[in-house]
Amino acid sequence: MKLDEDRCYRAVDAKDARFDGVFYTAVTSTGIYCRPSCPARTPKRENVRFYTTAAAAHDAGFRACRRCRPDAAPGSPEWDVRADTVGRAMRLIRDGVVESDGVPGLADRLGYSTRHVHRILVDEVGAGPLAIARSDRAHHARILLETTDVAVTDVAFAAGFSSVRQFNDTLRTVYASTPSELRESARRRTRRTTRPSSSGRIELRLAVRRPFAYEQLLGWLAARAVPGLETVREGTYARTLRLPHGPGVVALTPAEDHVRCVLELTDLRDTMSAVTRCRSMLDLDADPVAIDEVLGTDPLLGAAVRATPGMRVPGHVDGYELAIRAVVGQQVSVAGARTTLARIVAAHGAVLDAESHPLAAAYALTHVFPEPDALAAVEPTGLGMPRARASTVIGLSDAVAVGKLDIGPSADRSALREQLLELRGIGPWTADYVLMRAARDPDVMLATDLVIRRRLDALAVPSGTDPTTSWSPWRSYAAMHLWNLPDLTERQS
Repeated sequence: MKLDEDRCYRAVDAKDARFDGVFYTAVTSTGIYCRPSCPARTPKRENVRFYTTAAAAHDAGFRACRRCRPDAAPGSPEWDVRADTVGRAMRLIRDGVVESDGVPGLADRLGYSTRHVHRILVDEVGAGPLAIARSDRAHHARILLETTDVAVTDVAFAAGFSSVRQFNDTLRTVYASTPSELRESARRRTRRTTRPSSSGRIELRLAVRRPFAYEQLLGWLAARAVPGLETVREGTYARTLRLPHGPGVVALTPAEDHVRCVLELTDLRDTMSAVTRCRSMLDLDADPVAIDEVLGTDPLLGAAVRATPGMRVPGHVDGYELAIRAVVGQQVSVAGARTTLARIVAAHGAVLDAESHPLAAAYALTHVFPEPDALAAVEPTGLGMPRARASTVIGLSDAVAVGKLDIGPSADRSALREQLLELRGIGPWTADYVLMRAARDPDVMLATDLVIRRRLDALAVPSGTDPTTSWSPWRSYAAMHLWNLPDLTERQS
C-alpha cells in the first residue's frame, strides 16, 4: 500500500485524527513513532518516516510514543475494504490465527506458501506476519498490565508469548519499558485500585473515528436483542460471548469519541479475541469521513447522510451465530425472530455460571449461544419453526461443525457466498446479509431486500436505472441509511 508522503505530512501537521491507525509517523531524531494526531510538536519533514502498520515501525527500530499511544488507535479501514490476499491476511492475523496456528496455518488458509505470504506482506505493509502478530501481542500485554493485577508471568503467556524472556524483550523494544514499569505508570496515571489477581474483569476504552452515530447503532441492536443472550439498557449493549477458551461477557457503552468496554473472561488469553470481535460488532475501524464524502453528495441519499453522519454497519461477535439468526429471521418479523431465537438459546445454549460472571447477572444474561455441533444434532421439530427452515439451521450448523464453512471477517468473501448458496434453504438475501455483517463486506447492496426496494421506489428512482453503482464501495452503509429512514417495516434479523 503506497503512502502519499506529502499528504501524510499535511495530516500530521493538522493533527488530523481521521488518519489515526491508517498510517504511523516515525521521527528519526527521537526514535519514536506516533499517531498522526499526536499533540506533540510537529517534527521537521526531513526527520519523518511513514509506515502503514505499527509492526513496520517496530521493525525499523522505533518505539511507541507514550503520549499518544499509537498502538491503541483505531485499526486501518483498509483491511475491511480490501478483499485481496493482503486484506485477508491482515484480518486473519487480527483474528489471532498466527497465535493459534502459526504462520504455516495462516499460509494454508490463504492458499499460498509461507514464503509468498511473508513477501507480499512485507511489500505491502512493511512487516511480515510474525512481526505483525508480535505487535498485536505487545498491545494485548499492555492492556492486561494496565487494566488488571494478574501476575506479570501470567500476562506473558496470556498475551501469547512463548517465554517470559521474549515477553520482556518485546515490551522493551516496543515501549522502551519493562512490564512492571508499564503497570506502575498506569496506576499513577489512573489511580486504579488493586483488584485480586484472579479477577477476569478488564475495563478499557476502544478508540473510534468520528463522527460516530452510536445511537442508531444501539437502536438497531436493541430491536434485535435476544433475551438471555444480549440486552441494551441505559445506553449499554451487553451480551455473552463464545470464546476459544471459555465463555465471556461484555458490556459496551458507546460515546461520541470512544466506547467503554468491560469484559469478564474465563481465560485472559481470550482478551484480544474478544476486543477484536467487539470492534467488529460496532464497526469501530470504519472511515466515516470517506464513506460520507461518497454517499453525502448523492442526490438520493445525501439528505439522509447529512442528517446522520457516521453511520455504522453492525457487525457481529460470532459469524456462525449471525448466520443462524439470518436464517431464523427469513420471512418473519424482528419480534418473531427474537422469540424463536430465545427459545433456541434457552433449550440448546450453555447456561452461564452467574457466580463466575457477575456482569451477566447484572444484565440478566443467562446463556451462551449454542455450539454448532449442538444444533446440528437437533431434530427439525425441536427448533420451533417451519421444518424447511429448521433443516437449513441444522445443515448450516453441521457445515460449520465439521469445518466445511468458515464464517467471519477473515473469510474469503466470494467463496463464502458460493458456499452459503449451496446450502438448501439459503438464498441471495441471506448470503449477502451474512457477508455484510459477519464477513464485514462494506459493499453489499442487498438488492433483493423488500424494504430497500420499497425505499428506492419511494425515492422515485427512474425506471431502468441503478443508483447503487455510484455508492460503491460503501453500499453496505447506503443500505443502513435506507433501513434507518422513517416509516419502514423492519424485517432484518
